[in-house]
Amino acid sequence: MKFTKQNVGLVFAGAFLGLALSLGQGVFADRRPEHAARSALPLDELRVFSDVYARIKSDYVEPIDDKTLIQNAIRGMVTGLDPHSAYLDPDEFKELRVGTTGEFGGLGIEVGMENGFVKVIAPIDGTPAQRAGVKAGDLIIKLDDKPVKGMTLTEAVKVMRGKPGTKITLTIVREGREKPIRITIVRDIIRVKSVRSRMLEDGFGYVRISTFQSRTGDSLHEAVARLRKEAGGHLKGLVLDLRNNPGGVLNAAVAVADAFLRKGLIVYTEGRVEDSRLRFNATPDDILDGAPLVVLVNQGSASASEIVAGALQDQHRAIIMGQQTFGKGSVQTIIPLGGGAALKLTTARYYTPSGRSIQAEGIKPDIELPNVRVAEVKTGFEPIKEKDLSHHLANGHPQKRKKSPAAVKKPAFSDAELAKKDFALHEALNLLRGLALLGEQAHR
Repeated sequence: MKFTKQNVGLVFAGAFLGLALSLGQGVFADRRPEHAARSALPLDELRVFSDVYARIKSDYVEPIDDKTLIQNAIRGMVTGLDPHSAYLDPDEFKELRVGTTGEFGGLGIEVGMENGFVKVIAPIDGTPAQRAGVKAGDLIIKLDDKPVKGMTLTEAVKVMRGKPGTKITLTIVREGREKPIRITIVRDIIRVKSVRSRMLEDGFGYVRISTFQSRTGDSLHEAVARLRKEAGGHLKGLVLDLRNNPGGVLNAAVAVADAFLRKGLIVYTEGRVEDSRLRFNATPDDILDGAPLVVLVNQGSASASEIVAGALQDQHRAIIMGQQTFGKGSVQTIIPLGGGAALKLTTARYYTPSGRSIQAEGIKPDIELPNVRVAEVKTGFEPIKEKDLSHHLANGHPQKRKKSPAAVKKPAFSDAELAKKDFALHEALNLLRGLALLGEQAHR
């Protein structure tokens, strides 16, 4: 694998249910609060805080211990910053570190907060949530019979976590549906396979990346090597599918973009502190040897997915196809605290090579595709052709001897079947065919 830089303590994403609030392996910063720059304390505001604290301790209807009050104060302070910053108590921090292996218990969706409700950024491939029909963009308004309004993201995640085999019912508001829908999901152990691949047809490969984990770059190299071997040593083109990919580790996103680039900037980050200002450049070698590349994205493509799409778009290495992406352009750092807790704090924005910040905007595809489904239109009768007319002339040419189809591997789906099953993938394959043909003509 080309990318060998050390992990830098930066992660992307919202919250994998049953995990915690981030993905990443070896991504925890060792920057203690006492090392941070300090400014003058706002004494007037602290007096108000002290007065409120004392009043709650003395007058609240039920006694509350100091630890609970202080933790609630910290959670409120951090939650008010942005949807992705969070205070992690020792149990949540422990689950976060365990979950970075790509195996955890839960539903298998990544979520954030929007207008007080839990918003689904994307379901993870092959998980209970995806199988149950949860979709990117869904707003969860109830968890079983508990309204989400008023919960923090951490509290909502705790409710959705549970033992494998237990059920939870989500009440969801979905665009295009007049009434909320109820989906019951059985919790399970989530084993996330980051990279999947297959041949679409002779010479054209397909790679699907569902999340960005620590080994995603290595897995991509292995997948493309298998596809090249199956294609006889050379791929005519590749579709890289990042749809409904909610993000993950920064280093993995850099490694994936680097795999297709020979030179140039991939991404850079800008923040207030020195170690949040980073630049990542490509190293030599392109695993496709310059073959055409089409990247599929949609509204569920977020964070690390947008880094890859933005880098390949700005460096003119790939054509981005699909729908405008989610628009998460911020970087979170995990800062360990005393007592086993941690702070997940937004510390930087990331920028594409051309200097674009996609925060709250997303990546606009080069070719936009509507979210449509192809269906066959049956007319009830067959149109009349020349061969159906009485006394029609024969073709006039001797029939050519057909080649044996045994030497050509049949694709998994015909054109019509692929269009019905996955219209966007069908269009990406058509584009690859055209690009490959143009490339062949240019070399003649």
